[in-house]
This record gives sequence, C-alpha cells and structure tokens, in this order.
Amino acid sequence: MKKTTFILLFCLFQQFIFAQKDQYNDFMKTWNFIKYYHPAVASGKVDADSLFLNTIKNISSKDDFNSIIGKLSQNLNKNFITLAPTETSKDILTKNQNFDWYQKNGKISSENKTLLNSIYNHRYNFELLKESKLVSDEKKYPFPKEDNLPLGYRLLTLAKIQGIVDYLFPHKYIMDKGFDSYFKNSLDENSGINSRKDFEILLARLVSKFKDSHAISFYKQLNYRKDIFHASYLSPFDFQIVDDHILVTHIIFPEICSKAQINVGDRIFSINGKSIPQIIKEKGELLSTSNTEKLVYIISKYENNLIWTDDLSQKTLEVKSAKNKKFSTKIDMIDPSDKEKYDLIFNYLQDKIKKIEKREIVHKDVAYFKVNETLGFINNVDDDKMDAVMDSILSNAAQKKAIVFDMRGYPDWGGFFFHYLYKYFSPTENYFGKYYQPNLKNLGTFTYKDQSITYFPSIPGKTIHNYKGKVFILVYPDTRSASEWYSMSLQKIFPQSLTIGQQTSGADGDMVKVNLPGDYILEFTGNGIFYPDNSQTQQTGIRINELIKYKDQDILESRDLEFERVLNSVK
Repeated sequence: MKKTTFILLFCLFQQFIFAQKDQYNDFMKTWNFIKYYHPAVASGKVDADSLFLNTIKNISSKDDFNSIIGKLSQNLNKNFITLAPTETSKDILTKNQNFDWYQKNGKISSENKTLLNSIYNHRYNFELLKESKLVSDEKKYPFPKEDNLPLGYRLLTLAKIQGIVDYLFPHKYIMDKGFDSYFKNSLDENSGINSRKDFEILLARLVSKFKDSHAISFYKQLNYRKDIFHASYLSPFDFQIVDDHILVTHIIFPEICSKAQINVGDRIFSINGKSIPQIIKEKGELLSTSNTEKLVYIISKYENNLIWTDDLSQKTLEVKSAKNKKFSTKIDMIDPSDKEKYDLIFNYLQDKIKKIEKREIVHKDVAYFKVNETLGFINNVDDDKMDAVMDSILSNAAQKKAIVFDMRGYPDWGGFFFHYLYKYFSPTENYFGKYYQPNLKNLGTFTYKDQSITYFPSIPGKTIHNYKGKVFILVYPDTRSASEWYSMSLQKIFPQSLTIGQQTSGADGDMVKVNLPGDYILEFTGNGIFYPDNSQTQQTGIRINELIKYKDQDILESRDLEFERVLNSVK
C-alpha cells in the first residue's frame, strides 16, 4: 500500500513539473511575441519586463495556454488601427520565423489565435525608434555576485535568451535542432536551482547552443567560471591539442615536470581518466563556438586555462612519450596565488606572444600585409598626404610576384581593406557577399542590405590596377568577424587568390550585445552573412582552397606551414 501511494505521489509530482515547464514555456513564447510585436509594448509605452514580472507571479498550475494569454494581454490594447508597414524588400531571410506554436496549437482558442494574429498584423515598426535606442537594448538588473537570482528574475533571464534566439539571432535555423526542447528542459532545471553557480552552469549550457563564436565571450561573464571550468590551478607546461591528444610544447617548470617524467613532445591522452575527445565534448557543452576547430583553438590556449576536469592540485595523466613509451604519472599543478611562479608564467606568455607577433614573410618578390598591422602605414601621416602614401605602398606591392594577406588576427584599420585595397585593385563593383540585417518592420526576419556602400565605397574617377601575380590569403580558427568579412572581399578582388590555412571562426557579421539580469552581457552575431550564391559562412567559415594540417613535429619546430607554402610557390 505504501509503495503504491509513493508511486502515485511521484507520478503526480512529475506531472506537476512537466505542466510547470510547459506553462512557463507557453508564457515566455507569448510574452516575447507581445514584447517584439505589440505596438504599446514594443514601443516602450508599456514596460515589457514589468509585464513579465507582474504577470508570472499570478501563473499557477491551473492555468492553461488560453488563461496565460489572457493574463498577459488583459491590460493591453486589443483594438488596433495602424496596420503593419508594407514590406518593400524582395530578398528577406524568413527561415527563423515560425508561429506554429500558436497558429497550429489545438489548445489555443480561435479568439486568442485571432488576437495574436491581430497583434502581428498591426505590429510595431521599429524603424520609429530614436537613433540612440536599439532593438537589443535591455535593462540592467544587478545582483550581488554570490547571491542566486530570485526565481522571477531567473525566468526573466531565460525568457530574454529565448527572445534573442527567436527574434534577434539570424542563425536559429542552423542551431542545434533540438533547441526548443532543450530550452524547455532548462526551465525544469531552473526550478530546482539553489545557487548562483548552478544557475550560471545552466546559462552557459544554454548559450553554448547558439553555436556562435561571438558568444564565446559569455563564459567570461560568469562569476563562478573558475569553479565551473576547474581553473583553480595552472599547468607547469604549455601545450596544444592535436587530434585526440595534448601535445606538450614547452616546459615552464622543469623541476615539476622532471619529477612527473613529462618532456617536450610527450602526448597526453587522458586527464584523471577522461580522454581528450571526451573533455573537448564536455567543454563544448559550456562554450559557444561556431565549429569544433574554434572550440579546440580556445581550449588549447594556455592563458584560457579551460582544459582541466577537476580542481585537484595534482592531476593523473596517461602519457605516450616522444619515444612512444606509454606511462601513467601524477603531476603537481601551479597555484596562481604563488606570485613568484605566476610571474614566471606571465613572462613566458609575454615572450610567446612577442615571438608570434614577429612572424612575417620577408622576401624581395613578396608583398606581405598583416591584418592587425596596417594602421602603422598612416601613423603620423597628414590627412592630405594619406592617399599618396597608400598609393605608393600598393604600387610597390603590385610590382611583386606575390601578395600575401595574413588574416590571422583582427583588423586594426578597416580603411586599408575597405577603401585603399578596393581603390587600387578592385573592379568598380565588389559585391563579394550578402549582408542581411534585422528587418525592423518584421522582427524575426532579416532583410538583404543592397546598398553598395555596404560592400565598397564610392570613389569618383577610380582607376583599376589589374594585378596578375599570385595572391595568398592566410586564415586560421581565430580569423573572425571583420577578418572573415575582409577575407571574402579579398577573394573577390583577386579571383586568382588562394585562401590557405584552417577553418575560420564562422562568426561573420556585426556583434550585438544584450544585457541580462545579474549583470551578464550576451554577445552574438547579429547579421546573416553569405556568399553571393547564398552559401553559408556562419559556422562553416569562409571558403578555403587549401586546408593546412599541422602535425606534432610541425608544432614542436614552430613551423609556419602557410609561410612555407607561399615561399615554395615563389621559388
């Protein structure tokens, strides 16, 4: 009898949890719809956040979808006069907009379907917003870093993320296909959260579903990131992930590594019993990256300290030595509070960065341009002499057998690519991509930006210097956003160019920032960027002619295979 009673109570509890999950999801779907479309709410005359917080307190287990719609809309105007503006653009990205959640929902009354359709048909035109205000503007809700957010504000945070995905993120259609189901499960998990750390884990997992390298920065917003990513200690050696193992690339603390028999060239296949592929998969569930190449790049960076699986001061490693001898070892980690040891690590990393920055191609037959070192061309140059200086630099480059654009960084001066390279080398028209921006007349859709100024400047009397030499565009996983955009432009300006390297970041387009309760900022790609034939760049990155694969020995010898490829072609 007791067992039967227990089973019955458990089933009732499960039904309540699932009902609550569905209720919250129905509530948030409706609220976001109203937030972005209802004229009074979208315009700010009615505060969307207040509507959320005041209404959700009155949602109970007895509410169905119809009563939820009724409670959210009860004090809102339902008699609309102004129809939505007529759509004039012919090229619109509509893949994300889907209203099946209410239009094909048998649980919603015809009256409520008519109401929601009426709101949409009379939706607010965000073109009316003042220039200083953006669609993505959200209020800040600071809370003490250690305190868990109250349930209402946790739900508000999740609702805003759902709204971003449905109305502001152009690439929902290529996110994990089960995002909506995953979001519902997050609502379940949220109901049982008792600490700020657990809530931040939930947020990190949810944001990882964006699969957007612009959103990678979210993990740095987490107050408990050190605990979540087990970053209490630092490694006594530098490393790089290669395929299924960690390659030891430099010994920072010889005594510690010698004691553990760790040497440069050793390959680590597991940490505390977890294989490297397993660790990469687990980290990918907490970090948003557009593709695996970018994820591995982020985890491989020593200074990010994201590779570890626990907070123990000693790790157990399964290793294969440079001489192919397998062994298991325990290695002591570095406590960053030890100033002397931390300073040694800091100095090592500074030297490492300097060595990377010094890499360049010096060859009499090659013109070499590094993406993050172009502003120096015009430093201390008067405005009236700038054109002459740049014409001289590019004229000299045009005499070389090859031109190399090293896009393995972030542009320090967009004018070099957008204005001067176009001015000197490009045909008059340079439509190298398709840029889709939020459709302010119909949020959730994105409209093609067809103005030429998006792709190339207007230069009266422009001349063309048709370069017939070899052109190389060098890329890697941190070629991102503007670097990807300008790389696409170079590919069009120089049809003979070869793009070589590794898969790029896959996050082209302007970055949008949204405040979330708890002093978090969620960054994501706000535009849809495609090639002219509509082929994808988000997640996939830009087109590459030759993929360059580094082996262990290449890394240990500090080789730059892209440079070698270029120099061999010029011989």
